[in-house]
Amino acid sequence: MYKTKLIILRGNSASGKSTVAKRLREASSRPVAIVEQDYLRRIVLKEKETEGTNNIGLIKQTVEYSLAHGYDVILEGILYFPRYGTMLQQLITQCPEHYIYYFDVSFEETLHRHATKPVADAYGEKEMRAWYHSMQITGLEGEQIIPESYSLDETVKKILTDTAL
Repeated sequence: MYKTKLIILRGNSASGKSTVAKRLREASSRPVAIVEQDYLRRIVLKEKETEGTNNIGLIKQTVEYSLAHGYDVILEGILYFPRYGTMLQQLITQCPEHYIYYFDVSFEETLHRHATKPVADAYGEKEMRAWYHSMQITGLEGEQIIPESYSLDETVKKILTDTAL
């Protein structure tokens, strides 16, 4: 049995995290669980993004469960560090083989990418501007920045190479 890996993909809305997560899982021969912040928060719990909500605990519990049951985990979301930082630090402490990536995408590029998504009509520039945080890096050891100039294929290849997923 191999050791499980935790791969954290953080960044603003429409920066490519979900698409990369799905491509990584498709490319891996290992069992991989994708834990999506938005799905657990918005769909499962129907919570707004505010302080003291329950989604942080559910995300942590879902990641821990998946790791404990032999899955590599790709945790993806905006994961705004002032709100999710404690949980992220706890998870990486529990999982020695972890990788953290921040998708650094400008607001203009975020809007462009959002326009290509199926949910483009669900929310617009006003909401996205309220959610947008420029260069919200964690400062955690090993964090790497994925620049907006990277293509999808380049990003996937880099993470696959780094993680041996």
